[in-house]
This record gives sequence, C-alpha cells and structure tokens, in this order.
Amino acid sequence: MKQRSQKGFSLIELIVVVTIIGILAAVAIVNVKFAQRKAAEAALKDNLFQLRKCIDNYYADKQHYPASLQDLVPNYVRKIPPDPITKQADWELVMDNPLENSEAGGTEAVPAETDPNASLEPGVIDVKSKAPGETLDHVPYADL
Repeated sequence: MKQRSQKGFSLIELIVVVTIIGILAAVAIVNVKFAQRKAAEAALKDNLFQLRKCIDNYYADKQHYPASLQDLVPNYVRKIPPDPITKQADWELVMDNPLENSEAGGTEAVPAETDPNASLEPGVIDVKSKAPGETLDHVPYADL
C-alpha cells in the first residue's frame, strides 16, 4: 500500500498565522497614528513659528502690528496656513492694545507727536492654536 502524504495546512496552523498577522497589523496601525500625530504637531509648531516671524517682519517694516492676519498677505506670506490639528485657518489672535497702560497688561502708548508712525489701533502680536487637548509631550496646544 502506498502511504498518502498530507498537503496543505492544518486549521490550527492557519489560525496561528492569521492571529500573528492581526497582531502585527494592530501594532502597525498604532505606530502610523502616532507618526501622523507627531507630524501634525511638528507642522503646527512650524506654522506658528512662520506666522510669528511674519508678524515680527511686518512690525519691523511698518512700526505697528497688523490689524489681522490677512494684512500679512501677500507681502509676508502667500496665504494663512491652516492649523494642522483643527484643519482650519482659525487661529487665536493675541491682540496688543496700545491705548492701555503697562500696568493693565498692554504696552504704554507713545504719543503721536513723539512717533508719527505710531498707530493707536490694536494689532496682532501673537497667534495660538485653538485646538483642544495637548501634544504628545503633554503641552497644551494653546501654549505652543
């Protein structure tokens, strides 16, 4: 009599292989999501840096802060970048009011006769993210 050799895989072998593939896929998905979040946070930090640099350049050129971020377009930035966390260009604006005195938290107003280029209009001195939550380093997005 001839003995038959078994070809193929047993059910147990298939279950083990499928389980291992499932575990590897779960680990890969977690790592991809982590990398995406880390990239979005890096883009947020870069966008904030660039916007702040544009605000500083605007101030250096005109001796007053822009009334809105749109004043930076097109001379300082092509377009206002979106917040990569919220996916919208809705930044929180920190305004400077030159009419407030320094004790009230603003800057002291310079009389117009002293500085003819001085503006008494409030301007954007900083931008912050409106995204809720915090970074992977446990820093609130609004504090970046």
